[in-house]
Amino acid sequence: MLIRSAASLTMAVFTMFQAEKPLEKAVPLTKPGEFTSGIEGPACGPAGDIFAVNYGKQGTIGRVTPDGKGEIWVTLPAKSVGNGIVFNKQGKMFVADYTGHNILRIDPASKNVEVFAHNPQMNQPNDLAISEDGTLWASDPNWGKGTGQLWRIDANGSTRRVAEDMGTTNGIEVSPDGKILYVNESVQRNLWAFPILPDKTLGQKKLLTQFPDHGFDGMRADAAGNLHVTRHGKGTVAIVSPKGEVIKEIEVLGKNPTNICFGGPEGKTAYVTEVDGKRIVSYRWEVPGLAWQRLNGK
Repeated sequence: MLIRSAASLTMAVFTMFQAEKPLEKAVPLTKPGEFTSGIEGPACGPAGDIFAVNYGKQGTIGRVTPDGKGEIWVTLPAKSVGNGIVFNKQGKMFVADYTGHNILRIDPASKNVEVFAHNPQMNQPNDLAISEDGTLWASDPNWGKGTGQLWRIDANGSTRRVAEDMGTTNGIEVSPDGKILYVNESVQRNLWAFPILPDKTLGQKKLLTQFPDHGFDGMRADAAGNLHVTRHGKGTVAIVSPKGEVIKEIEVLGKNPTNICFGGPEGKTAYVTEVDGKRIVSYRWEVPGLAWQRLNGK
């Protein structure tokens, strides 16, 4: 009874602390320099911890508690370096391994790392998105050529290239209704919307919006369907509505944010990885993140 009361008190204090943070104002979560300059791919796990790649050294995945305490959680196999991370509803972690050209799957209970998907035509799996049914979508840029492609990875690990001849594909996300796949092109600064057809192929893409300067990196949707897009070089997260309107931009304490996820007690805390400080920063938003909502069955 005492233990349960203490746990309840801890959660209450944490919830109060979160509620007191100013809305839409970024604050540091981790200390500067805890990650390498390859900090990327944040994702919140079922217990509320934040996972991001390259904690302390390249080729690792770090786990950070909501109060900012970090540690190396797992070291990836030799020659593998992670980028984007997503969780499925069963709590399994999937990692885009851009140096090994794989999609990795990690069982959080055992920390066993295995190759879930591989295709020799993959150039550099960069970021991941996941549909309600567990289908994975991967961006795959070629930075040297300024081109990119997209992959679909089914539940059995089979792969299919669903788009090619694009710009440098990077941030990727599925809409709340599961009918649209959003993809941005970092160098070209385009944000595209693909209809996801019943057979899980993609229809004709439509330009949602385009920015005149700076680059794009990772992005995630909130439950209202807004995209929170990291603006690499500008130091902001742009919140873009499903109609392509920029609702606002939030400064994130460093010029080079790389990716974003949502967590916290109500799913309304955005966690942003940023290169300048080699750290994670956070801000509060008015609605919960889509991935958090799905993972927690909300």
